[in-house]
Amino acid sequence: MCGRFTLGVTMEELMLRYMLDDIPEYIDYRPRYNIAPTQQVVAVIHDGTRRRAGTLRWGLIPHWAKDISIGSKLINARSETLLEKPAFRESFLRKRCLIPADGFYEWQKQENGKKVPFRLTMEDKGIFSFAGLYDIWINPEGQKVSSCTIITTRPNSLMSPIHDRMPVVIPAGQEDRWLNRSAQRPEEISPLLVPYPASQMQAYPVSAAVGKVANDSIELISPV
Repeated sequence: MCGRFTLGVTMEELMLRYMLDDIPEYIDYRPRYNIAPTQQVVAVIHDGTRRRAGTLRWGLIPHWAKDISIGSKLINARSETLLEKPAFRESFLRKRCLIPADGFYEWQKQENGKKVPFRLTMEDKGIFSFAGLYDIWINPEGQKVSSCTIITTRPNSLMSPIHDRMPVVIPAGQEDRWLNRSAQRPEEISPLLVPYPASQMQAYPVSAAVGKVANDSIELISPV
């Protein structure tokens, strides 16, 4: 699964990486080192003309949901069953997004039962994109709530000793293909839902302090 991640870059770096004309003023952007479910996350979509950035609540709330609570259960979507799950099927075919990150955390269970947090990044420590899905739910007061989930897949050889799932990372050269709203056939986009090459990633242990959501400092990403 993917339950915590980081995006510690500047707004300028983000705009350059995703070829964004601007970042909406309502996005109070800052580097973050312990992004958690139910929080607002930066996401990138393509509106048919250009890429646009916005924020989404992490934890998908399908448009047909009765209330917001379902979102905390839908922070991840298994790539193997996207078309089988009503919560994800329509978004997979029509509402795909990129969720920028520069690292993510996962906990490795030790023989003594304790769990050790690891941070995984690209080998070059650069920005990368999770494969995301989004939807828009309207609450009883008529307000729109835009939310998202991160797709997961089987682990690569770097990840498998740590956890049995990993987030899908869309290669930079395939991002437009993922965002293309006219691509609505599963066979056009499903081939992207594979483990990212282990040779292009790295992993290292970090402080247990990352387990507390309130902690959000740059020290969290330091190796221990």
